[in-house]
Amino acid sequence: MPVPLLLQAGLPALIKGLAEGLKAVNTPLAQGASTALDGLSAAFGRGELTPEQMGILNTHLEKMQEIETDERKNAQKEINESLRVEVASNDPYVRRMRPTFGYIIALTWAAQMFALAYVIVFETYQAAMVIESVQSLGTIWAVGLSVLGIYVYKRSEEKKGIEITPQQSLLPSKDTSESQKYNS
Repeated sequence: MPVPLLLQAGLPALIKGLAEGLKAVNTPLAQGASTALDGLSAAFGRGELTPEQMGILNTHLEKMQEIETDERKNAQKEINESLRVEVASNDPYVRRMRPTFGYIIALTWAAQMFALAYVIVFETYQAAMVIESVQSLGTIWAVGLSVLGIYVYKRSEEKKGIEITPQQSLLPSKDTSESQKYNS
């Protein structure tokens, strides 16, 4: 049985990269795993693994990928279901939650940027400290502004009358008529 080229080249590279990454983690467990992976990488280099053993490794990798794919599908399914429930809700708060979130994010971001500009222009001696503080908030702002950007983009599509088909959604629903009901 011929061993696929991807398995011959990809798996050893993946193992070597993982071993190098684990070397940076300063714990006995990570160091031990790094050493073990280095040994496995060396075995790949010397050709000590038979095609059958490589096939077994490939089978395990495929199973791990299948599990990860299923987890992602389930997460997308849950997200889509919660959005469908939100859209179908008659509760004014549930329907207005995303716009409210958008306004709050936009206002707080604007307030922070105006405060930063004020400090840079009028209190220059504190600018470095304030910029460093704002920089530490970068990740949370990236998440909030990304959510806001996606909401604005999708809402713009809704206003233009563009219909999202089940093929364009994050995860197709089981029933296409249900999906069309929520997209119209």
